[in-house]
Amino acid sequence: MSIILFDDSARESLFPLTFTRPVADLRIGILTIAEKWAKHFKTATSFLTTDYLQEKFPGAAFASGLVINGSVCPNPALLDAVNKLEEGDVLINGNVVIALKGNGDAKALLSDISAYRKVEFQYEFNRIVYPEDIFRLNDAELKSDFTLLTTGRTSSPLGSSNIILGDDIFAEDGASAECSTFNTKAGPIYLGANSEVWEGTHIRGSFALCNNSQVKMGAKIYGMTTIGPYCRVGGEINNSVIHSYSSKGHEGFLGHAVLGEWCNIGADSNNSNLKNNYAEVKLWDYNKKNFRKTGMQFCGLVMADHAKCGINTMFNTGTVVGVSANVFGSGYPRNFIPDFAWGGAQGFELYALNKVFETAEKVYERRERVFDDMERSLLSHVFELTKSYRNF
Repeated sequence: MSIILFDDSARESLFPLTFTRPVADLRIGILTIAEKWAKHFKTATSFLTTDYLQEKFPGAAFASGLVINGSVCPNPALLDAVNKLEEGDVLINGNVVIALKGNGDAKALLSDISAYRKVEFQYEFNRIVYPEDIFRLNDAELKSDFTLLTTGRTSSPLGSSNIILGDDIFAEDGASAECSTFNTKAGPIYLGANSEVWEGTHIRGSFALCNNSQVKMGAKIYGMTTIGPYCRVGGEINNSVIHSYSSKGHEGFLGHAVLGEWCNIGADSNNSNLKNNYAEVKLWDYNKKNFRKTGMQFCGLVMADHAKCGINTMFNTGTVVGVSANVFGSGYPRNFIPDFAWGGAQGFELYALNKVFETAEKVYERRERVFDDMERSLLSHVFELTKSYRNF
């Protein structure tokens, strides 16, 4: 059976994170949403997304199978409902199309579901609609993914120099840790293949360190946190999700935050995750071109792919940093930093595409990756899409 994961309106409300990926490629818990569905159904997945992303995230010729909403995370009740769908059924929850089963072109099938037999799903499920949902729901998804990945398996051993509280820790082959403490009493701890936890680190679950990532010496990491593949982190981190190939390698606080891919946080940089007056936090909304109430008291930093900040950067509560923005200098920059912006509290100017590409080539080379024409084309398209937000 083939599975196609489609983008709905959540893609636009998840900007800037989804300027560079389909919704189902977002990581929450241990896995991306696409990886969750693939793991449950034991099959490959493909994407139905906006045209400029399809080259990097290919779709598939749809013959017979499932078309599933890429913003929806699977759970047992939902999996049971999806498995019971017959051809011509559409699974819905209110106005949200969760999944349908049919024959033909997936885009055409989604354009008119009136002919489908509606099956109402009445149970709770996690759906990622706004950037803050990623860290808000990360604890639940991390625990679910931990069960999915580790049930019936035996953890690789960790060194005897560690202190482990509780039993919910799992290390994949090649994972290593020495002279560190792991507290799993509030949630599980997952160490991916070839990951490393360096000496003197203190970690509380729930926590995931994905494959080929490192936690540096003396780090303090609180629960509900995920570090994606090929990352390096240090300092203090709380309830945050960091996607692949990003670095926060030094002292400084990151809390209630989401970082995309290829981000870098300079030494001693911090974000605030609580306003001084304890008021509700607002986040920039690309569609409204204004700030949106989150309903949250704790909400820190949302940083899109390729964004970076210099040493001692101070991000205020509820800051959104766009794709390929480069932030530096003293003082608090504004709470919305547009895509391809260069500067800080003293003002911003355009971060020209040729300069963006020069930096990206060097960053990719350090990780033995190639910044190719496909990546250039994708960023060029995002550059054009985001022009209207750069009112410097």
